[in-house]
Amino acid sequence: MERLLTPRQVAEILGVSFITIKRWIYSGKIRAVKLPTGKWRIPESEVKRILGEKPPEETRAVIYARVSSSDQRKDLERQVEYLLNYCTAKGYKLVDTITDIASGLNTRRKGLQKLFKLVSERKVDVVLVTYKDRLTRFGYEYLEYFFSQFDVRIEAIHGEEKKDAQQELVEDLIAIITSFAGKLYGLRSHKKKKFVQSFRQLLREVEAE
Repeated sequence: MERLLTPRQVAEILGVSFITIKRWIYSGKIRAVKLPTGKWRIPESEVKRILGEKPPEETRAVIYARVSSSDQRKDLERQVEYLLNYCTAKGYKLVDTITDIASGLNTRRKGLQKLFKLVSERKVDVVLVTYKDRLTRFGYEYLEYFFSQFDVRIEAIHGEEKKDAQQELVEDLIAIITSFAGKLYGLRSHKKKKFVQSFRQLLREVEAE
């Protein structure tokens, strides 16, 4: 993953003032990523470009964003906005913006299937996501390997999921338990319902601690 530098670090490297760097950011002379906190970060490749080094070859990028339910649309919009800023700052050529409203356990997501098609047709070089779990709740390494067979890499801007984003994980765990209980006891079994209810109660007790 490419290093992102603070404006003050870039000012020191380029031998100009901090105010000059801020002016370059707002005028578009230097590309920068605006973080959710409102602070700016500048890709190391931009510093090299300003210093006169050869810029990297054009990279084709696809943005992928996902939330688990329709009441999280604001979060979906924030993901897309952040990734668009990141894509621009890195100088990538945007091929497509793909979104899904579905569980990370769902492998039949329309957006994910569209992403697979773009990758297999070699129409993209990099897939941009905010967190790894936006692509899949489990088996991220398998997707990473699959994409690499087509010379496509994944850039998860923030790496692992933030620790306070627990609700979606809880819902996914319940979905897994429900599925396994259905296979063990039958979909309409009283034992299945009792097992799932017990698991829900256990989760509530853990959260209350």
